[in-house]
Amino acid sequence: MPIPLTGAQYEISAGDYTAVVTGLGAGLRALRHRGKPLLAGYEPDEMPPAAAGQLLAPWPNRVDRGRYSFGGAQLQLDLSEPAAGNAIHGLTRWATWVVVTFEPNSVLLRQLLLGHAGYPFCLEIDAEYRVDPEAGLRVQVTARNQGSSRAPYGTGSHPYLTAGTPDMDGCELTLPAARWQPADDRGIPHGPPEDVSGSPYDFRSARRLDGARLDHAFTGLDRDPDGRAWVRLAGPDGGVRLWAGEGYQWLQVFTGDALAAPRRRRALAVEPMTCPPNAFVTGTDLLVLEPGDTVRRSWGIEALTG
Repeated sequence: MPIPLTGAQYEISAGDYTAVVTGLGAGLRALRHRGKPLLAGYEPDEMPPAAAGQLLAPWPNRVDRGRYSFGGAQLQLDLSEPAAGNAIHGLTRWATWVVVTFEPNSVLLRQLLLGHAGYPFCLEIDAEYRVDPEAGLRVQVTARNQGSSRAPYGTGSHPYLTAGTPDMDGCELTLPAARWQPADDRGIPHGPPEDVSGSPYDFRSARRLDGARLDHAFTGLDRDPDGRAWVRLAGPDGGVRLWAGEGYQWLQVFTGDALAAPRRRRALAVEPMTCPPNAFVTGTDLLVLEPGDTVRRSWGIEALTG
């Protein structure tokens, strides 16, 4: 049998929820509730389109020109977004991850990230996906510094949410963010985050996405008593909610206007991130792991019912 481009397929289920995680990059290829997709997924033998469902580490989003300094050294990453001259979305999303445990409702994958051009550090990263009949999908990402020196670190994930509508214009978005980050045409932040009040980026109360063009990072997240920030995407016949746990200080939201048909504006990327774009350069919310340090972050998705 031919091996699919995304490698091993780990299907997990509980109650009305089913998810599929791939050996390629520990990506989330599909998530369904009662047979209806909650994500814009893709086929096993298809490369993840526009980073769909990918886990991003050891940094999310972009590093300007791939250049940064750390520990007194000037470092140069490979430019994985060559048209814009950026390093984008980390180093592990195209790697083959090793399965550690695989059960009917959960899978744990691991990647040992050894030294890389521009990233001379050693991290062991675990990605655990678990589905629950009531709570839906929970994702926990754990990084351990297995090397001999301090390491810069951030993580994010790149799901495209769908409320079952043919495009985003028929949906309402609730985004509990008080500030948005201006950026240039290469996706690199310029200036400090700005108050969303009175701007086109204020979705703190539910608002239709009609005509809204978003590809921005948001912060100042309002959280529930459990420390979760909830994003809600609702359509006429249901919807989906994503939560970002404590430590995910940022959400990148992308309406997909730059994508080619048929994916243009068909789903909404909501990317929980521990740090903003270009954090390796600015240091904003960047985690620094000492040798032996471990850090865990969690996020999840559930169907919007009732």
